[in-house]
Amino acid sequence: MNSFKIPLLDLYVEKLNADIGEFSGYLVPMKYTNSIEEALNVRNNVGFFDVSHMGRLVVKGGNAIEFLEYLYTKRISDTKEGFMSGPTLILTEKARVRDDEMLYRVRDDEWLIVVNAPARFKIIDFLRNASLSMNYRVEIEDYTEKYTMIAIQGPGSLNIMEKLGFPEAASLKPLEFRLNQVIGDTNVFLISRSGWTGEDGFELWLEHSEAADLVEKLVRNGVKPAGLIARDMLRMEMGYVLHGAEYGEDPSKYPCAIALRYGFKAIDWSKKGFLGENALRECRRSGVDYIRVGLKLSKKAGHVIPRSSSYVYVDDVEIGWVTSGAYSPVLERGIAQAYVKSRNALFGEEVEVEIRGKRVEAKIVDFPFIEKHRS
Repeated sequence: MNSFKIPLLDLYVEKLNADIGEFSGYLVPMKYTNSIEEALNVRNNVGFFDVSHMGRLVVKGGNAIEFLEYLYTKRISDTKEGFMSGPTLILTEKARVRDDEMLYRVRDDEWLIVVNAPARFKIIDFLRNASLSMNYRVEIEDYTEKYTMIAIQGPGSLNIMEKLGFPEAASLKPLEFRLNQVIGDTNVFLISRSGWTGEDGFELWLEHSEAADLVEKLVRNGVKPAGLIARDMLRMEMGYVLHGAEYGEDPSKYPCAIALRYGFKAIDWSKKGFLGENALRECRRSGVDYIRVGLKLSKKAGHVIPRSSSYVYVDDVEIGWVTSGAYSPVLERGIAQAYVKSRNALFGEEVEVEIRGKRVEAKIVDFPFIEKHRS
């Protein structure tokens, strides 16, 4: 299968010297300079990412809200128009996670959905097949290639939005969005106060030519780009999950959704009749064998990073495995997410992680690994 190029890829290579890599079938900027510096710049100042690899869908029609209410674990009907709902889960009948997503309520009969890149085509097919089999009057459109998606993130993001010519940015509440806005002289289809870094920030959907114009303005105003490696460091520091790492559909590989420990952030237990509910409630009643925790490596391990499938030990007894790992620029050490046996999921417990045939000291910790600047 050929990789897709995000629309502005050539601009990033030619003008910003981006190093390119492949992620979930997309060619994307992995870094521009130094990933640690890029991540710290977002934590302490402001940076921007091109996240056009993320799937973006439209669901509209007379049954849209009923259709989505059945599919997702949060009560999305509580979401006000002009606001986002999420993260919320779309489950299998066995309560494994197809994807964790953000939903935008344009109005009762029109919703936007941001889908993780690896799940884009599967989710489109699933939504279309589900709507037909259940006789819901909805249409599903794929906006992924129609718009570029730029994320401006960091404590300085509000200042830069105002500097670019969008004084209304300060009035946007977290998870609020607006359609068809103008920033300076740049036309924006959607702007939301959201992101995936734990910092204040804004995400924008723009036509590709408008996005190229925005990128040039950002660079002229001193905003540095950041690549996918830095973005992964930032999401790891916050303990955010990744499709295909912390969750997936295969019950032989991934525990029940309860094990993610998303709780009320992604699941509304007062809600009845959603897809996968029976299996999910059974998991809740009976408990799970493994549960997701954080692992913070000893600082003396340096830049060693736990990788997927590294095993976790207590006194030479294997108690779990790593799902994803990264270097934390803030903590200056390796961190990881892992599934460990529920009886061993004790915060502060000292464990060992096997990395490249050697055991490295670590502690079991809760999420997030660091304090974020904005809740």
